[in-house]
Amino acid sequence: MQMIDTQTLPDDPSLALSPIVVGDIPIDPTEIAGEMQYHGADSPEKAQLEAARALVIRELLRQEAEMTLGREATHHDEQGAISTLLDQALTTPEPDNAACARYFEAHRERFCTPPRYQVRHILLPAAPDDQDARDEMKTLGESLLTELFEHPERFDEVAMRHSACPSKETGGSLGELSPGQTVPELDDALKHLPEGLHDRPLASRYGWHLVQVDQRLDGEALPLEAVIDRVRHTLREQATRRALRHYLLALAEEIGVTGMTLDDEAGGALMQ
Repeated sequence: MQMIDTQTLPDDPSLALSPIVVGDIPIDPTEIAGEMQYHGADSPEKAQLEAARALVIRELLRQEAEMTLGREATHHDEQGAISTLLDQALTTPEPDNAACARYFEAHRERFCTPPRYQVRHILLPAAPDDQDARDEMKTLGESLLTELFEHPERFDEVAMRHSACPSKETGGSLGELSPGQTVPELDDALKHLPEGLHDRPLASRYGWHLVQVDQRLDGEALPLEAVIDRVRHTLREQATRRALRHYLLALAEEIGVTGMTLDDEAGGALMQ
């Protein structure tokens, strides 16, 4: 069984990291500090909380594995014992065709072919740490855009004269792009740009891009038959996460956790 990401329980913002004990086993603050590096968060306090929660969950599962499968088996292969424990404890029904159809109808926008774009661009190069060059290239880009709005037929010529991209040899053409086929900064922008010449230079790690979208071909809706395996996988994963959440909260109540809570509601309510 593939281990499920257990970092799905809600935050407890009121937590002050007082001593945390699972059953009769304390969680070492040094271990929490070491675990923090694996939890990206927008503040050290949140990273500390997530690290503490991860260690509490791990300890809950370890203790339950010892009680269910035996101390020796758990000590020999803790991760394997926890996987076996979860295989035995988590039973979820297989999504039927009717459930798949309901999910598909409610989330049709997720099941489309990727959009495609016919794009030309002019790259004005500047390293990310060279602020003078970036300012200079942005100013140049704004000047070139003024020229291009007055004379759109000169795009190929301007690309040949100024672009640092090899595409300048074909008038700046990048051909037909789908999401993920260009640098992330430009890729994100293309999701929202209308057809035509964009009125501002777009920044990337390589400098500034003057972008002309010649054509947008939005993604086409796929039939349920083409994506039913994806839908079934999504529903199966959602059901497993719900079952895992119930199981962890039940373990916390049975084994006992002091110093923090795994649920943000006073009664430890389960996810509906």
